[in-house]
Amino acid sequence: MKVLLTGSSGFLGSGIIKLFTDCQIVTLARAHAVIVADLKVNQPDLPSTDLVIHAAGKAHVVPKTEAEKQEFFDVNVTGTQNLLKGIENAPQLPKYFVFISSVAVYGLEKGHLISEDAPLLAKDPYGRSKIAAEKIIEEWCFKNNVVCTILRLPLLAGPNPPGNLKSMISGIKKGYYFNIAGGKAQKSIVLAQDIAEIIPTVAKVGGIYNLTDGYHPNFSELSQLIAKQLGKSKPLNMPMWIAKLLAKIGDWLGSKAPVNSDKLNKIISDLTFDDSKAKGILGWKPTRILTGFKIV
Repeated sequence: MKVLLTGSSGFLGSGIIKLFTDCQIVTLARAHAVIVADLKVNQPDLPSTDLVIHAAGKAHVVPKTEAEKQEFFDVNVTGTQNLLKGIENAPQLPKYFVFISSVAVYGLEKGHLISEDAPLLAKDPYGRSKIAAEKIIEEWCFKNNVVCTILRLPLLAGPNPPGNLKSMISGIKKGYYFNIAGGKAQKSIVLAQDIAEIIPTVAKVGGIYNLTDGYHPNFSELSQLIAKQLGKSKPLNMPMWIAKLLAKIGDWLGSKAPVNSDKLNKIISDLTFDDSKAKGILGWKPTRILTGFKIV
């Protein structure tokens, strides 16, 4: 199978390359790829492929300006449109298209086992840009008779992870990470390797799927796992009253504060997603993070 992989230099993309050893992979990224292109400004010249995995996108940044907010749409929406135009100009269309989306499309800060049928309520630039990209891809695949798969992913884990997990690891390593009120809030998370392994199966089936580790560890469990691997002592606990006091101070200080009431509410609230659809249709058997997560 010939595969076009966008975002090949990213965290998930690099993991896909390692596992797709029996495929001919054409990589596309802004650097260090077979096809070097910036999708937000360029319509790439592409060969015919059987499968497209669109993993390129902008994430892991909290926008502070209007320009930074617009960047999400430039990369995630305009970039997707340019990719599809490039695919249309190839000698043949692919049979399968897999889009790496996010549970951010649901726009929820708390909830238990949220399913794929939940409304897409995102109001932040990242979530809204992913909703728009999903719609564009679904319509394009339907129009061109291409099997469409959308994977809505939570926090990704694996060696040297990005985003919030990277921040947690750094905090534990430097000794300034605290669990709040026991760190009991559960969050969905999934191993990047498991995502890469399921793509060949899900690509031929199509559909929209949440993918998680099926266990949804809490902050205490996750931080203790990381601390053990780093050879650090168990992370300290911050009582709720202190956390609330710091959050109130953060409300007063504004955007420069590391925590405020909104951020605190997100930290202490459960937010998990249901992957039973993937288990029933795809035979999805994820690895529990507490078993399979190695930070390096």
